[in-house]
Amino acid sequence: MQTDIKAVSLAASGTAFNQRTRIRGALIEPGTSAGSVVFRDGGASGTIVMTINTSANGETFSMVIPADGIVFQTDAYVVLTNAKVTVFYA
Repeated sequence: MQTDIKAVSLAASGTAFNQRTRIRGALIEPGTSAGSVVFRDGGASGTIVMTINTSANGETFSMVIPADGIVFQTDAYVVLTNAKVTVFYA
C-alpha cells in the first residue's frame, strides 16, 4: 500500500494523531534513566497497543513496523517516560 507518511515529534506524553491512523515507525531518544514509550489507542487511558522499553543513557534508535503498520482505530496517544519520540504515521 503506497501512502504519504507524516511525522510528529513529542517530548512529553500526548496525541500523535487524533483520528484513525496507522503507525509505521518511530525514532526513539532515551533519557538519562531507563524509561518507556507506550502507544495507546483511545487517549491517555486507552488500550495499550505497544510498549517499547528504553535503557538509561541509550542511543537514539529507530523502530520500523513491518507491512502496513499498526492500526489505531480512535487515535494514537503516546505515553513517554524518560524518552522523546518522533512518530511516523499514515
